[in-house]
Amino acid sequence: MSAFDLPARAADSDLSEAVADARASVFGTAPLVQCLTNTVVTTITANVLLAAGAAPAMVDNAHEAAEFARVAAAVLINLGTPDDQRAEAMRAAAASATTAGTRWVLDPVAVGGLSFRTALARDLLDQRPTLIRGNASEVIALAGMGEGGRGVDTTVDPEAAEPAARALSSRTGGVVAVSGPTDVIVAGDRTLRLGGGSEMLTRTTGAGCALGALCAAYLGATADPLAGTLAAHLHVALAAEEAEIRTAGPGSFVVAWVDAISATGPDELAAGLLDRLA
Repeated sequence: MSAFDLPARAADSDLSEAVADARASVFGTAPLVQCLTNTVVTTITANVLLAAGAAPAMVDNAHEAAEFARVAAAVLINLGTPDDQRAEAMRAAAASATTAGTRWVLDPVAVGGLSFRTALARDLLDQRPTLIRGNASEVIALAGMGEGGRGVDTTVDPEAAEPAARALSSRTGGVVAVSGPTDVIVAGDRTLRLGGGSEMLTRTTGAGCALGALCAAYLGATADPLAGTLAAHLHVALAAEEAEIRTAGPGSFVVAWVDAISATGPDELAAGLLDRLA
């Protein structure tokens, strides 16, 4: 069903090994991630990528986006603050990435609630993103199965978005991740559910956007898009749990979270997965 090598059903122990290998690959290859992201989250996105061992490149202008997408390990396209020039750059980067075989992530921020970005996101679907990562409202709206939420917020349970995620995965041949208290990750006929994390992530500007960038880093470093997506979500969740223990509020949480992303390695991912698979 897909141009990608999505895995057969595997035992939990195999998944633990896969996420550990994915983390080691990010450490070992320092994937170059081109970020066409929104203006609110540029700094935290770059810092999270650096902390994880990846190399961020904020090449987001229409003159260079396509050229850079051909040489990047992966590309993030985040629709948080779109305008005409950014939309041109995003279309060019997505088309170039698809042609070059560069994996790329579509983060459809607030799609469904605003017409310009919704039309842009649906255009970008034609370029078959390797991964779509969003909240339940965004994924449902992108699939044309309902309206969007309130900006980046959603009150819709990720489980309700599974049919939409499955439809999008079928259309693109890629992975669809629905973020929430329990993340729902769909790839073809396979669905994984991952719990854990911290409510503090919902009080931190750009946490979800940084997750999208980290997913791109994992996709650029690993052979298996599903394992890479699972590893990125687990990495963020484990780091958030550690940061919450060490801090008392959202300001200090951000700093501790970035530190914990840096400190979380393959062994921590392997050990932490089984308790969080829902």
